[in-house]
This record gives sequence, structure tokens and C-alpha cells, in this order.
Amino acid sequence: MFNYFIETTTLPHILVQWVGDLGWNRYAVLVMLIVFFVILGCFMDALSMILLTLPFVYPLIISLGFDPIWFGILMVSVVEVGLITPPVGMNLFVIMATTPGLKLQTISRGVIAFLLADVVRVALLVAFPFLTLWLPSLVK
Repeated sequence: MFNYFIETTTLPHILVQWVGDLGWNRYAVLVMLIVFFVILGCFMDALSMILLTLPFVYPLIISLGFDPIWFGILMVSVVEVGLITPPVGMNLFVIMATTPGLKLQTISRGVIAFLLADVVRVALLVAFPFLTLWLPSLVK
């Protein structure tokens, strides 16, 4: 039913046109999408977030000239960053529920190194898309 709603209202096309009318650089739009996915990752699980946003985001990414394989890998990486972002990342609460007596503050401090490594990885994927596309290019 959700897909039917999206198709009949042409919301993805309206979004692409709206972003095009803003006149932003394609990397500015990409940074806004990354921030959006990190924030959304704090409140939703990964699969639900991807399935709900992909019909809107995919046409936008294609219209901006980004490679869809690259963006798919980037999107999964960013979603995972959102899931461990303190103080409300969902995976932090999963860890807290599986380890009785462990405080959220302790978990948040422990996850900072992993969060920093993930931010570096996302920055590398954005700066050097060939890191993502090298292996698939060998298949051609």
C-alpha cells in the first residue's frame, strides 16, 4: 500500500525537483542525507529505515549523478553509524539490555572509538568512491 501511495503521488519526483530548485551542490545534498540517516538511525532499525527512505532517496541520488552501488554501500554504513550514536542509538540500548547493571554512560564512552572509526570510514567512502567501486568494476 505504501508503494502504491508513493507511485500515485509522485513524491520522489517532487523531491528531486524541489532539491534541484534549491540549487545546492550535490555534495551538500549528500551531507544533508548523511546527517538525516544518522539522526534517523537513532530512532529506527536499519532495515525499516532503508525500506522507508529508499523510494525517495534513490531517484534523488540518481539525479545528482552519484553511482547507485556506491550510495547503497554508503547508506548502509551511515545507517550503522546512526545505530551506535550516543545517547539514543538503538544498538546502545540492545547492549544495555543484554548486560544487566551496565549503565548507558559506560556504553556510550565505550562506543566512541568505534563511532570515530565509522566516521573516518564514511569520510573515506565519500572522498574516494573508487574504494567502493573497485571490486564491482572487475566484474564488467
